[in-house]
Formats: sequence, C-alpha cells, structure tokens
Amino acid sequence: MNETTTVLAVERLSAGYGGNQVLDGVSFDLRRGEVVTLLGRNGAGKSTTLKCLMGFITEKTGTIDFEGTPIARCLPEQIARLGMAYCPEERGIFSQLNVRENLTLPPVIREGGLTLDEVYALFPNLRERGASQGTKLSGGEQQMLAIGRILRSGAKCLLLDEPSEGLAPVIVKLIAKTVHELKRRGFTILLVEQNLRFATELADRHYVMETGRVVDMLTRDDMRHGNDRVEAYLGI
Repeated sequence: MNETTTVLAVERLSAGYGGNQVLDGVSFDLRRGEVVTLLGRNGAGKSTTLKCLMGFITEKTGTIDFEGTPIARCLPEQIARLGMAYCPEERGIFSQLNVRENLTLPPVIREGGLTLDEVYALFPNLRERGASQGTKLSGGEQQMLAIGRILRSGAKCLLLDEPSEGLAPVIVKLIAKTVHELKRRGFTILLVEQNLRFATELADRHYVMETGRVVDMLTRDDMRHGNDRVEAYLGI
C-alpha cells in the first residue's frame, strides 16, 4: 500500500448520548501516513467523533471503514486489535501504578509496537520517573505517559484528543516533535486540537467542525496562505 491509501473513511456519521444528537452526518477520510486535525469550537462534536471511531459510543448511524473493514458496530477491543488506538483528553493514568507499570500494563496486541526503550527515547523524562506514581507526574509528563502507553500496543492509527491542552510551551514543542517523529515512522494520526498554531505546524489537512458537522476542509497550503477561514470558524 502506498501513502495515498485511505486508512479511515467516515460517511454520514450521526451519534449522540441518551437521545441527544451530537453528530449530524459527519464525513471525512484519513490517508496512510497523514496527520489530520479536527478543529472547531467547544461542543462542535470533535471528541464525540473520536469516541465513535473507537467504539465507545454505540448510539450511532452511518459507516466507518478502517483499512477496508466496517467497524461502526465493532467493540473497542475489536477495533484495537485492527490497529487503532485512542489517547483520551483526560489521559486515563492508573493512579495506583508507577510510570513503568502504566506503560507495560496494557497488552501488546499487534506486532510493530514500540519497545519500552523506544518509548523512553521519545520521552526521556519517563525513564527518569519510572518508579514515580503515574498521577504524581506533571501534566506534560502525564501526556507523554498516555501517548507512550498506546505506542506499545502495535497500533499504527492514533487518535489523540487535545494532546497540547494545558501544557507549558516547552512541553507542547516536545509533543509536536514526537508527532513529527511518529509521522516519519509511518503512523497515521487524527488529532482533536484547540491550539491552532500547534495544529497548523503538524497537520497535512484540517477538517473544521461546527454543531456536529464537518463544514470545511483546509490543506497545509490553505493554512500557509492565511487561515482567516478557520479563524472565522473558531471565532478567533
């Protein structure tokens, strides 16, 4: 397969919680080796989209194809075995485990996952803090831990929800460097992001969401020649 192969195709995805509709006909695609962002104001449906992709929301209609396999009705564990991994905004660090235990607890479910040493090479802080309780780390270190944990699984398609949220600029730069390195290694990444500068630096394409719909798509060149369109959507 070449890098133009469609890895993820979402068509007319509608979803909600308890009868309240959040997504209304979302359609987009993700090609192999791309970094793509979902941009939009709070409440636009970005995080709900990721949860639908990973199978956490069952009240949905439409189609989701991952590497040619329909996954809209699959369970999260089935989707994970196909090679998709999700890093939630809240990070999900296990409070009773130290850093090393947090990294090694989730199973390696596919070949090709990063080794512990490879994760430490990406995030040297984690090696230094290996015996520390996971939830005692700084916010930036917890984000490194959350990303490092899914890299061990063998997944090649990563869903990252607000990876730069609340982090110091120096840590945001490290996370950006890591995303660049993962792209170089052939990972396909879908980012939900509010930090426009961070998103613009990283992504090949940007889908803009409003009130549960994708309303625009901008390329890297579109953003390079002025991002007035997206700033208008975001109310910046």
